[in-house]
Amino acid sequence: MTDNPFDDIPGTTLFDSGQSRLGYHLNMFCMSLMKADNRGAFKADQRAYLDRWPMTEAQKQAVLKRDWNGMIALGGNIYFTAKIAATDGLSFRQIAAEMSGVSEPEYARMMLDGGRPIDGNRSRTEPR
Repeated sequence: MTDNPFDDIPGTTLFDSGQSRLGYHLNMFCMSLMKADNRGAFKADQRAYLDRWPMTEAQKQAVLKRDWNGMIALGGNIYFTAKIAATDGLSFRQIAAEMSGVSEPEYARMMLDGGRPIDGNRSRTEPR
């Protein structure tokens, strides 16, 4: 991962060129799920389908565990990893709530109230 101005903001991963390179095969796997035949093969034997892709073991484990934040940290792009959620019948809001550590209704309320609170979610170097 390259240095970027968002490194010091808790919970923020900038999908930059370094993240793109890191997650290339993970993201290509995710995009493969746009085809019904591939979704069927993945659902039938997830590990065997993942082993078709030259992803790291950590990336494969994150997929198998549906560790959404882990996938992001390992180079996953949220819009690509959402293809896994869709394959599982989950909405974007459901996975966003899980990634935020709150229930779906709590997440919906948080978004209606303007997003996550600023306290603890800003640059550590920014004056308070």
